[in-house]
Amino acid sequence: MYGERALKVVLVSVGLLFSAGIVPMVIMVRSVLQPHNESARLIALKTADEAMMLSLYATLGIFLLLAARDPSAHRSVIAFGAWSSFAHAAIMAVMSIHMPAARAEWLITSVVLSLIGVLLIVLAPGKQTPTGETA
Repeated sequence: MYGERALKVVLVSVGLLFSAGIVPMVIMVRSVLQPHNESARLIALKTADEAMMLSLYATLGIFLLLAARDPSAHRSVIAFGAWSSFAHAAIMAVMSIHMPAARAEWLITSVVLSLIGVLLIVLAPGKQTPTGETA
């Protein structure tokens, strides 16, 4: 089925992005968009916050990779991935209004996370009925 195959591609892509690609991507985006005159104290605080968020996303990425094997059996993981992406995107969009120095970085991340959430929700498998049919 085309929808399940597309979902598996999205799950593997997002899983790899979250588990293996998120750290290099954050470093790259920051180096391009971040002004280089911040104090070491602020950079250390951002690094601690980012380490926490990156650990959550790395864990989610691993579970999304596992969900790609049998998406129908892992609907709740897929839904969590989608809704947590929406929540994170919304918070970053609001924060970008209040902190103009990081606006570009946070808005780009908001758009990417929203797109991930939409893809996961749209492609998510339907609920299985007791007879094995998709409802």
